[in-house]
Amino acid sequence: MEFLALLVAPILGAVILAFFGARRFAPEANVAISVVTFAAACALTVRVISEGSITAANEQFFIDPFNVFLVTLTAFVSLNTSLFSRPYMRIEREHGRVNSAQSRLYHSMYQLFIAAMLIALTTNNMGLMWVAMEAATLSTVLLVTLYRTPSSLEAGWKYFILCGVGIAQALFGTILLYVAAESVLGAEGMSALLWTHLNGVKGQLEPAVLSLAFVFLLVGYGTKVGLAPLHNWLPDAHAEGPTPISAVLSGLLLNVAIYAVVRCKVLVEGSLKSDLPSQMLMGFGLLSVVLAAFFLWRQRDIKRLLAYSSIEHMGIIAFAFGMGGAVANFAALLHMTVHSLTKSAIFFAVGHAAQKSGTQIMDDIRGLLTLSPTVGWGLMLGTLAILGMPPFGVFASEFLILTTAMQQQPWATPILLMALGVAFAAIFGRVQPMVFGETTAKRLPHPPALLPVFAHLALVLMLGLYIPSYLADWYRLAARLIAGQ
Repeated sequence: MEFLALLVAPILGAVILAFFGARRFAPEANVAISVVTFAAACALTVRVISEGSITAANEQFFIDPFNVFLVTLTAFVSLNTSLFSRPYMRIEREHGRVNSAQSRLYHSMYQLFIAAMLIALTTNNMGLMWVAMEAATLSTVLLVTLYRTPSSLEAGWKYFILCGVGIAQALFGTILLYVAAESVLGAEGMSALLWTHLNGVKGQLEPAVLSLAFVFLLVGYGTKVGLAPLHNWLPDAHAEGPTPISAVLSGLLLNVAIYAVVRCKVLVEGSLKSDLPSQMLMGFGLLSVVLAAFFLWRQRDIKRLLAYSSIEHMGIIAFAFGMGGAVANFAALLHMTVHSLTKSAIFFAVGHAAQKSGTQIMDDIRGLLTLSPTVGWGLMLGTLAILGMPPFGVFASEFLILTTAMQQQPWATPILLMALGVAFAAIFGRVQPMVFGETTAKRLPHPPALLPVFAHLALVLMLGLYIPSYLADWYRLAARLIAGQ
């Protein structure tokens, strides 16, 4: 029942809002649908904790401690993003940037996007996962191009083409996965693509075919993660789309894509009995961290700056999963959580700041603390959190990753430290004048939704100071599952 509500609520919501998304009550309806989705995710989490892993729909869907925590995180962030978008989108309409048809498209595609991510997270079928990832791409293309400006249309086309090429690579990798499974699970037909079945016989699968499959799957889904050098779509999509969409792209979609990569890594590593998938993940991850850190210095648009920050953090997560082991996987899962919460909170604050100033150019946004202390402090605290300052949770996860790297991959530790230092200087040097400089902003016709900002930051602070025992056990169990223990 919980699982059915989890998927039906956003799909049904997308249909309803396709007809009524331009009405005055549409933002509230969007929030209400997100509340139902979050409640269903919480109920499903309680069930998995008490009963263990469960399957549904003739094993086409599979929920275990790894994906159920991502389901809850996705539902929580999407709920708070819908709360943030209420005043944000109303101001956009009053400023004439969005009309009735665009408002209807926004609310409908938002729910469809959430549904696609939840299907990708919960499905047991590797083919259906690919379909859900493609649906997420198509729905967000329409959201990125919502404003219909030349730059947003260019960003949408770049996103569509690059991610389309990437998802085609992932399709070929999925086909190769089926080819490898057919000789062992051939009698099962399309059930040979069920992850639980593949995981049960991964030691019998053809290693050569799986090696090739992982290359295509990593390149394909890695494009969605934003791993360098496949990251070019991400800064444009973040900068040109509505800020609530930037928040869920950065905070949620990248997590779903890296989840797909890790599921594939578990299968391939179990078959190869080698560390090739781990080495590839570490290589792509380290390249992403270094490249993003230096690209941060060239940015003038605040949302592009945050996009490159997301590339950096996805690189850190990929590197941690590449190292493997219970501790590194624990740290990667914790970093996925705190990055999602922190980055979405920063985007919420930046959205209000950009509306107050009428621009996303950082040099033209000044003195937020004077006009709106809550927005200013939200942006500053979020920036300090994402830069890994103690006692926030990002510091805890990065500390775990760095100390594990010192033990397992000592050659990579100075490279990571250098990139983190460069990123710190670039981001803090840009954001500090935005908060404390002379005032250039103006007041807004609707009060900003700041509860999501500080709710997220409070959780990130808590995870830096204290991880509840049930949550720590959850992370440990998921980390062991990924490590194959």
